[in-house]
Amino acid sequence: MSAKKMKVDYSYLKQQFANSGPILKAMKDQLKRCQFTFGPEMIEFEKRFARLIGTTHAIGVGTGTDALFLPMKALGIGPGDEVISAPNSFIATTGAIVATGARPVYVDVLDDFTVNPDLIEAAITKRTKALLPVHYTGAPADMPKIMKIAKKYNLPVVEDACQSIGAAINGKLVGTFGIAGGFSLHPLKNLNVWGDGGVTVTNSAKMRDKLLLLRNHGLHGRDEVEIFGYNSRLDTIQAIVGNYLIKQANWITNQRIKNANKLDKALSELSGCITLPARKKGFRHVYHLYMFYAKKRDQLLSYLLKNGIDAKVHYPIPLHLQKAAHYLGYKKGDFPVTEAQCKSIITLPVHQHLTDSQVNYMIDKIKAFYKK
Repeated sequence: MSAKKMKVDYSYLKQQFANSGPILKAMKDQLKRCQFTFGPEMIEFEKRFARLIGTTHAIGVGTGTDALFLPMKALGIGPGDEVISAPNSFIATTGAIVATGARPVYVDVLDDFTVNPDLIEAAITKRTKALLPVHYTGAPADMPKIMKIAKKYNLPVVEDACQSIGAAINGKLVGTFGIAGGFSLHPLKNLNVWGDGGVTVTNSAKMRDKLLLLRNHGLHGRDEVEIFGYNSRLDTIQAIVGNYLIKQANWITNQRIKNANKLDKALSELSGCITLPARKKGFRHVYHLYMFYAKKRDQLLSYLLKNGIDAKVHYPIPLHLQKAAHYLGYKKGDFPVTEAQCKSIITLPVHQHLTDSQVNYMIDKIKAFYKK
């Protein structure tokens, strides 16, 4: 963030935790027990999260990245395998694939920033072992089309729902279409905690059992190791924060949608200067990011920052052109939609603690910029 004091902050953590008394009290109570791993608060949070998403099981893990990595490991994905995903996501999506030993294979995206399902089949090879669609920005990927392809080729689907808690297609929440869905509890996610944390959801008892082993070193009890696993538990302390905030999940989502709708209405008047991504009928966008296309993007970004609006770019360099991805062999021009988006996208604050006056201020400043 700029050192300049912002009139409209991107982060909302100070407002969100202004009344932290109940959280601190619950932590103090936990200190009497000192059950910092696998405490009752974690078990309760998992139950609440499963109810919120509408799945049978929710498994708390250390990070949102692990919430994607562990189900892929549970599926047996490893070296020599390929997993299809999108090149415009945060690096953690690809990082989770690479951590399994598999090779990420990218497919270009649509104008709403989600993977283009019409391009998936051409990317499938005999080495393809899973699809990892990203519900990027809070917009659901076209899961009905993706699941149809997955069924045709008998491929499991792990959903990257890290940015999309509460997003849905015709009432069915993301994370519930595939064999598993991964969610992040990072401090800047819509539902967050006081550090890192993640949740994998599934309706499969077999997947649940494998995840329970993998997140805790492969242990059965204290002394028996069934498989070699990992250390990726959701800490009890973070679960306490999660239990406090999960009661606000629907309010958080509704406020973000309200703010986004207001921005949509105003910015749609600037056609020719601003292009809004498609808002698909029946697709519930939860606006982890409020992102759109802007002419003179870099100048607009500087203007907004100068006027105290903490705008961002997510992200200026696509994954396939990052130094870390050079070994994959992709080059500039391979994913033209993604590459074009990186040159014109901009993100505005849209969080649940924005006031009407702050939303109006952003609108007024953007209109003023394009009138210059």
